[in-house]
Amino acid sequence: MISNKKIKVLIIDDSALVRDILTKGLSQDPNIIVVGAAPDVYHGRDMIVNLKPDVVTLDIEMPRMDGIEFLKRLMPQFPLPVVVVSSLTQRGKSITLQALEAGAVDYVPKPASDVARGLMDMMMELRTKIKIASTANVSHWKNKKYESVIAPGGNKALAESTDKVIAIGASTGGTEAIKRVICELPPSTPGIVIVQHMPAGFTKTFADRLNEVSIMQVKEAEDGDRVVTGRILLAPGDFHMKVTRSGGYYRITLDKAEKVSGHRPSVDVLMHSVAQNVGSNAFGIILTGMGADGAQGLKAMKLAGAKTIGQDQNSCVVYGMPKVAYDIGAVDTQLPLEKIKDGILQLIK
Repeated sequence: MISNKKIKVLIIDDSALVRDILTKGLSQDPNIIVVGAAPDVYHGRDMIVNLKPDVVTLDIEMPRMDGIEFLKRLMPQFPLPVVVVSSLTQRGKSITLQALEAGAVDYVPKPASDVARGLMDMMMELRTKIKIASTANVSHWKNKKYESVIAPGGNKALAESTDKVIAIGASTGGTEAIKRVICELPPSTPGIVIVQHMPAGFTKTFADRLNEVSIMQVKEAEDGDRVVTGRILLAPGDFHMKVTRSGGYYRITLDKAEKVSGHRPSVDVLMHSVAQNVGSNAFGIILTGMGADGAQGLKAMKLAGAKTIGQDQNSCVVYGMPKVAYDIGAVDTQLPLEKIKDGILQLIK
C-alpha cells in the first residue's frame, strides 16, 4: 500500500510546455509533490543527487543524451523507479520498450496532437502509475551491467501440434521478466500463451522484439492461431485472449468483451480458458505486476490439475499479482525470476 508520505517526483523533459503541464497536473494530487523539473538528463542527474526523488518521469527523445542512454547509466548507480512519458510513434513504441529493458518501471504515452489538452487528459493515468512506481523494487539494478540479449543459434521450426500449453501472465515490470523467462527456452518447449498488460499498438512491437532474442518463434496472436510447440503467442492490446480446443488442436480466440480486473487483455480470462480447455496438460506462471489479475485464473488452473509457478517477492518489481495468487493457494512453487525458466523445463519433463 502507498503510505501517507508525499511521493517526491522529478520531471525530466526538454519541452518547457510539458514540464509546466506535468508539474501543475501532478501537484494537484495531495499524495504527490513535484520537487523539480529538468530540461535534460544532465540537469536531471544533478537534481536526482540533490533532491533524492522517489520517482522520476522521463522523456526519451531529448538533445545531448537520450533517455535510454541515461537509464543505462543511472540505474546501476542510483536505482530509482522511472516512468517513461513518451510519444506513441512507431519509433516511440520501440524505444519505450528499450527503456523498459534498461530499467524503467512503466510508461505513459504522450498525446499525438493537442499536447496541452492531451497531457491533462492522461494525468489520472500518470498519477496512478507514479503511485505504483513508488512501491516498485528496483534494487536489483544496483551495479548491474547493461547487456543486450542476443538469441543463441537455434532452429525455430514448429511442430504440428502440442498436447501441453504454458500460460504466463504479467503486468508492471513484466516486459523484462517475460524476456528473461522465455529467451533461452528451446524450440521443443510446448506452446506458450502470454498476457502482458499493454495498450494497443505496443504488443506487436513487443512481440517482434521478443522474437529477436528468443529461440522460439514469438508473434502477436491473431484470432484462429494454433498453439503449437516452439511458438509463443502474445495477446494483442485491447483484446481478451482465450485458448479453445478445436479437434486435436488448441487455437486462439480474441474478443473485445468487457474488461476483467480492470484489464483487456486480462490474465484471468486467459487462464480460466486454459483451465477449462487444457486442464492438467497446462502450466501456469504468474509474474510481477500490480493488482490481482490472474490470481483466480491461476487457481482455476491449479484446481484443474495444472502445475503453477509464482515469481517470488525479492525478484518482483511489484509483488502484487504473484502475492495475491500465493495467498489464495494458487501457486505450487515460488521461484526467483532467474530460476523460473529452469522451473518450467523441469515441469515439462
